[in-house]
Order: sequence, then structure tokens, then C-alpha cells
Amino acid sequence: VVARTAREALRSLLRVRPGQKPELRDAEAARTFGWGRDEAEQAIGENLQRMRDLQYKMFAQRRHSVLIVLQAIDGGGKDSTIRRVIGAFNPQGCSVTAFKQPTAIDLQHDFLWRVHQRVPERGTIAVFNRSHYEDVLVARVENLVPREIWSERYARINSFEEVLRESSTKVVKIFLQISRAEQKVRFEERLSAIDKQWKFDPDDLEKRRKWNLYRAAYRDALGRCSTSHAPWYVIPADRKWFRDFVVSQILREELESLPLRWPKLPYDPAKIRVV
Repeated sequence: VVARTAREALRSLLRVRPGQKPELRDAEAARTFGWGRDEAEQAIGENLQRMRDLQYKMFAQRRHSVLIVLQAIDGGGKDSTIRRVIGAFNPQGCSVTAFKQPTAIDLQHDFLWRVHQRVPERGTIAVFNRSHYEDVLVARVENLVPREIWSERYARINSFEEVLRESSTKVVKIFLQISRAEQKVRFEERLSAIDKQWKFDPDDLEKRRKWNLYRAAYRDALGRCSTSHAPWYVIPADRKWFRDFVVSQILREELESLPLRWPKLPYDPAKIRVV
């Protein structure tokens, strides 16, 4: 009971309160809140199995859906989190969309157009690897649109996520926070390993030089767009095992908060005879 209580306390500790900007100090990226690797990895296994069970019930009920938004600075671990945590879900009821640079067609529409097309249908889970938040992050730091445009988008995003809530979609937003020193280590690992070199983009070094600008943009986005119905969670992600543990714990609890029920049958199973 004590261990379960300690696990559940993490969700509250890492949740961004509405209107409060997280500091995002580098020292915070390595926190473990007293958890050791062995106990965390044991908890991960339990969480993943519980996530599978809850997804199955949600898929059968077809009344609720879940949108998981993953954001991180380059090298933050979005892909490996999807592989090691989101991979627990049955792909029949889970989709992953990686939002890259907008296409020419995307740019002919409002900034939420391409995103709205990928939200989950009832009974399913959708994962955004990067998301509509790029339009107040990259668009802001790289001066892709004027300030008067991107500054209005926080309110548009909050309204969009409110529409999703009204449509029975739970929005769970996860920011994987790594330190600048850890990003350097991960970039060097990509450059030195032949099976990881394809992941490195020289343009990432230009963004690295803008570390403080991106941190400021993330602070504003997290502070202005963490709401009671669509909270942001800041996950210390320098230690991958702790990241996986916390993400799985949060997803488990968010799924458990849904009123999931097995669907009511249009027949009485007790009266059915298979001959």
C-alpha cells in the first residue's frame, strides 16, 4: 500500500499546475525522488500489464479515447519512450503520428487542421510524437510566423483540447526533460554508433545553440496550456529507466481514471447454446 501511494504521488508532483510555469532547470532532469532502478523496473512491468488490460476494456466499450502528446527537445527520448512504454498497447487500437515539417497542403489550412485529422476515435489511443505545440515552439523560436500570430495560439490550443474533452477524449501531455549535458552525451552516441547515425540531424546543433530560447518557449507553453482537463507532466528524463517508470505510471493512472465498463450485451449469454 505504501509503495502504491508513493507511486501515485509522483503524478501530482510532476503535474504542471494551471497558470504556473515550470522552471525546467537542468538539475531537475536527473531527479528520481528516491526511487531505485530495481524497484522502478519492477513497477514498469506491472504498469504495462495494467495498461494493456485497460486498453482492452476501453476498446471493447468504445465510449472513450485517449490522446497522448509527447514533446521533448532534440534527443529527449520520444522514440524510445514510444518503443518501451507505448509499445505495450495493442497496435490494433493505437496509432502513432510523428508531426514533421508542415507540407504545402498543411500550410494552406489553419495550424490545427493536420492535427485534428489524427485525433483518436472512441475506443482507441493516439500518440503524437511532436504535436500542435510545435506551432508555439519551433514557430516561435525560429521566427516562422510573427509574434502576433503565435502568441494567439495558446488560447486556440486550449479551446481545441476542450473540444476533445467534450468528445470523451482524455488528453495526456508529457514533456520529457533532459539536461543540456545529457543531450550532448546522446548526440555523441548517435554520431559514434552506426545504427544510430541516421537519427542525427546537423540542424539539431543549431537548435542546441538556442537552448535557452527553446526552454523559455517550453516554459510558456507548459504554463499557459496545462489545464485541469488536459494537464502537462514534466518528466525528468536524463535517466531512461526512471522516465519509463514515470510515464507508464502516469498513463496507467490516467486510464484508471476513466469510467471503463464492459459493454452491455444485446443478448443473455446464459441462454446461448453452441451446438
